[in-house]
Amino acid sequence: MRGPEAKNPNHRKSTVKVGMISLGCAKNLVDGEVMLGHLESVGIRVTADAGEADVVVVNTCGFINDAKQESIDSILEVVEAKNAGRVRRLVVAGCMAQAYAEELKKEIPEIDAFIGLDELEQIAAAVRGELEDHLPDQHGAVRLYDHANPRLLSTSGYAYLKVAEGCGNPCSFCHIPRMRGDFRSRAMGDLVAEARRIEAAGVREVVLIAQDTTRYGEDLGIDHGLRRLVKALLDETEIPWIRFLYAYPATLDEGLFELMAEHDRFVSYLDIPLQHANRKVLKAMRRGGDAKSYSGLVDRARAAVPDLALRTTFIVGFPGEGEAEHRELLEFIEAARFDHLGVFSYSWQEENPGADLGDPVPEEVKAERRARALEVQQSVSMAKNTSLVGQILPAMVVGPLAEMELLTEGRLKRQAPEIDGRLLINDGVAAAGSLIEAEITEAHPYDLVGRVVRVVREPADVPRMLPVIG
Repeated sequence: MRGPEAKNPNHRKSTVKVGMISLGCAKNLVDGEVMLGHLESVGIRVTADAGEADVVVVNTCGFINDAKQESIDSILEVVEAKNAGRVRRLVVAGCMAQAYAEELKKEIPEIDAFIGLDELEQIAAAVRGELEDHLPDQHGAVRLYDHANPRLLSTSGYAYLKVAEGCGNPCSFCHIPRMRGDFRSRAMGDLVAEARRIEAAGVREVVLIAQDTTRYGEDLGIDHGLRRLVKALLDETEIPWIRFLYAYPATLDEGLFELMAEHDRFVSYLDIPLQHANRKVLKAMRRGGDAKSYSGLVDRARAAVPDLALRTTFIVGFPGEGEAEHRELLEFIEAARFDHLGVFSYSWQEENPGADLGDPVPEEVKAERRARALEVQQSVSMAKNTSLVGQILPAMVVGPLAEMELLTEGRLKRQAPEIDGRLLINDGVAAAGSLIEAEITEAHPYDLVGRVVRVVREPADVPRMLPVIG
């Protein structure tokens, strides 16, 4: 086993330090990790502190207006540092570079280079100043990156495995297909090979992601593709926790529930963004289903997997959502009793397929509806968490709690990284990356408090760069 740097033992470390600000979703984060891997593999130094970098890469998100604004604000912060002489070069990558490079170049000429979604391996050239006049092809991306690409992990204890690129769904609130292209699955053998690299790096949890993860393999003619992929990962790796995110209701293979019930390593967790419960609103969103069909799906999932943790997200303020439609959503939230729930206000964008629907719901009404939905969920979450007090459950240690060093942060299997609540450990010691058994001693609406009962597995001494197998 050897790292990618061993391929070129004569390369010399560059004196230039590169930092990255990575925004948006986990899929974008993986792209950022591939870019960092390409930089390290040719000897360019990478720093985790963008404030000490000579060159800064802003890996942008263009999903909704707030995400676009966050990306623009980050770019402008680097421009300010560049004008003050603290940064030498600014590179913009990610979805906004793919879709809006021409506009960004015109409005922010201080940007030195752009990297599109199909050009990740060109990041070293961009850092070195070799792509001054280059703009990405601003059509949707078409490439698939495979396990042969170097990748520098930025997460601790877990890693994402992107099983597909792009999206073929027609949702009227989303323009991801315009940026990331049509849905295209990676080969199963390629994914298993990357999972083995992730395992060899000492990672304890692999999280399968795509824009529509449950559609995996459909374009390759593979029936029950995600189920077969999970079986392959269970058979060909010993990764302790395997989880998948972003189940699309229409393509969810309910055979996955049987697999969850049968295999403890396949985490009993279902993230299924439903977006609404009212049929009229869902039709305007160009999505199937309604409260009745979704309730049936939830009931079948819980019957098959009794310890299932269920997460969803909803959009409030979508065109056509009046008070009656919103009340139906609130009633559904209360009845379904999700373990974790996110609520977003509709973000109108002219690029959205449903832009012609307009944006008739005032922002203050959206905010009020979002608050009402979260209030309903808070009481559900509190009851769910209270039922866990006194139980001893498997957990992963994240590390010292950032806002309170005397506490240690961890996660239960029922808590996906970054998006769900946390386990706050106030009794017992275990190193970051450890798998432990924890007794739950206290409940809060989103977080839990617990103590270490037993350390099941110590953390591995892991390389940040995924090793090459063979």
